[in-house]
Amino acid sequence: MTCSDHQAPDSNGSTPNHVRTNGIAPHHHHPQPIVSLDHGDPTMYEAYWKKAGQRCSVTMSGFQSLSYFGDGKTLCWFMEKKLEDEIRKLHKVTGNAAIDGKHIVVGTGSSQLILAALYALAYTLDISNPVDVVSAAPYYSSYPEMIEFLRTGLFKWSGDARCFDKDVPYIEFVTSPNNPDGSTREAAVMNRGQLGMLVHDLAYYWPQYTAITSAADHDLMLFTASKCTGHAGSRIGWAVVREENVARKMVKFIEMNTIGVSKEAQLRSASVMELISLSCQKRKPCDVESFFDYSQCTLADRWKRLRDVVTKNQLFSLPKFPSHYCNFRREVVQTYPAFAWMKCKEGIDGERLLREHKIGTRSGRRFGWEAEYVRVSMLSRDDDFDLFLHRLSTIQPTANGNQN
Repeated sequence: MTCSDHQAPDSNGSTPNHVRTNGIAPHHHHPQPIVSLDHGDPTMYEAYWKKAGQRCSVTMSGFQSLSYFGDGKTLCWFMEKKLEDEIRKLHKVTGNAAIDGKHIVVGTGSSQLILAALYALAYTLDISNPVDVVSAAPYYSSYPEMIEFLRTGLFKWSGDARCFDKDVPYIEFVTSPNNPDGSTREAAVMNRGQLGMLVHDLAYYWPQYTAITSAADHDLMLFTASKCTGHAGSRIGWAVVREENVARKMVKFIEMNTIGVSKEAQLRSASVMELISLSCQKRKPCDVESFFDYSQCTLADRWKRLRDVVTKNQLFSLPKFPSHYCNFRREVVQTYPAFAWMKCKEGIDGERLLREHKIGTRSGRRFGWEAEYVRVSMLSRDDDFDLFLHRLSTIQPTANGNQN
């Protein structure tokens, strides 16, 4: 019983008159809670991991993992060898990244690795002015927020990569598939020459979201367990880095920032990745369902239902995606992004409209875009997603094109 369940008695010890209704407690109207689809919290994956049961459980004794140091002999001195092995295996199984001869750097989520990459690249330039950092709009909303939060003298946020025309060194984030709109991206700055450095954020380049058309082979690539396996709470990300000096600088940043990465989180993520790789094999235990099949089917169903609602209410529109041959699945597949990039009719503030109907989203303005657009997470729990669709379906345009 909560504090609000207790009623203070009258002076005579009886229940106050205003709460007595012939022995029946009066009905109190509670406002509807907001369905929060602002963050990409990947709780959609809970159902799969519940089915997996204890297969990914990690038990550690009190004497284990006391040291700062990992048990491997790699450049990233705080990384557990089992995690590096499982990362390399998963990339081999899916074919989404070329990793042979490259260094793996583990971080506390890709957020820490983004800053580590910026530090490493800017440091190698050794110039007096902050390095310009850009990304093509609509860009990941956390790029400018993280960069401006630090107020560092090493780098600064300089906005949309398509508008960048300075003849100076710069760093460009290439997010592909892109967050928020799900599109496939390449570098956007024209005439890059020798001045530009690229960071490829490939958080969503996994078979449940898009076709694996080739093994990405870039100088610096970022991945995260959050969007790969759904374990956002473990805060595990990793970078695949070609140049040793850049990898060493990234490791130094993490060393100075957090003196490494949680061993418990590393070993849990390694166990999860091991099961995912196993689930992709033709000869796997009969009680192990393919992780990527399950995830893709769930997303495909959600996208179909969302498109049905959007088609009926005529207030919103969604991007269309081309089909591509997927080397992992060996067939042509559709694209099912982790976020829906919804556009409201011109002149309508999308975030404000949806919040009035108890749907929390992220405004396009946060992504360097128009207010008519909103980003909606497709990775929530089933109940939240169903409630979102129900509320969205109740928003109807009036005769003048506005909404009720």
